[in-house]
This record gives sequence, structure tokens and C-alpha cells, in this order.
Amino acid sequence: MSYVDGFILAVPKQKLDAYKEMAREAGAIWMEHGALAFVECVGDDVPYGELTSFPRAVQATEEETVVFSWILYRSREDRDAINAKVMADPRMPKDMTQMPFDGKRMIYGGFRPFLEL
Repeated sequence: MSYVDGFILAVPKQKLDAYKEMAREAGAIWMEHGALAFVECVGDDVPYGELTSFPRAVQATEEETVVFSWILYRSREDRDAINAKVMADPRMPKDMTQMPFDGKRMIYGGFRPFLEL
């Protein structure tokens, strides 16, 4: 069974092109180090819910859009090894304050699938 890292974040609409370029570069690095898939999705139908929602989860403003992404690995062990290589890769940015989004509002985690069809 595979393993998935998932992310939800708010990206300023005016910085979406910069985010996409950063994601392309990062995705290439993850894939080079062994990830099976690297997927980035921009919000298309993500209404602001009364109690919970993707925009609420990341405190998105009217000037921001929600991005939902995931990275697929063969296993948790592969994920841990690949992430160690990615973080040590000199092409990866080291200063999170230079990112085209607010990293403090990013939600992320590792998930072990229980069903794959």
C-alpha cells in the first residue's frame, strides 16, 4: 500500500503564477528523488463554509485562493528517505519567508491509505 503527504494552503491570487513555478521546480526534485506522483490543485469549487471548509482551515482571504496538493510514495519508508534527500537537495529553497504563500497557515500531514481502488 502507498503513502501520501497532503497539503492545503492559501496562495495570494496575485502570486499564483509564482507559486505554480515554485511547485513545478519542487515537483521535479521530488520526482527525481523517487516520488510516484506530485499533484497541485487550485481551488475551483471551494465555498467558505459556515463552520468548516478548506478556506476556513487556512484562513484564506478574498485575495487568496486555496491550493490542495499531495505527493504519492510507495511506502512510509520511501517517503521518509525521499523527503530527507529532497530537504538536503541544494536546489530546494531554505528560507520559507521567501515563498509566495504564508507557510504558517499551511496544513500538512502524512497519510496511510486504507483503501485503493
